[in-house]
Amino acid sequence: MNAADALRRRVEQVLDEQVRPDLRRDGGDLELVGIDADRIVQVRLLGACRGCSSSTITLTMLAERAIKERVPEVRFLEAVP
Repeated sequence: MNAADALRRRVEQVLDEQVRPDLRRDGGDLELVGIDADRIVQVRLLGACRGCSSSTITLTMLAERAIKERVPEVRFLEAVP
């Protein structure tokens, strides 16, 4: 497994364990689209999260914080359409 695959696996694990359960309780979800060479994680909001007025807060306070705590080499999260 190369470093990029290992990083993606670690980010997915954080999403599965810490982020998605909360989002799914509210009818939403989050898809990991990719991680670029600068360690910026691209995600897509799904379900009730898509278009929600709190989506920016959800990304920064829930998803980005959880990922950066457990995968500190990630620089930040970016929502993509």
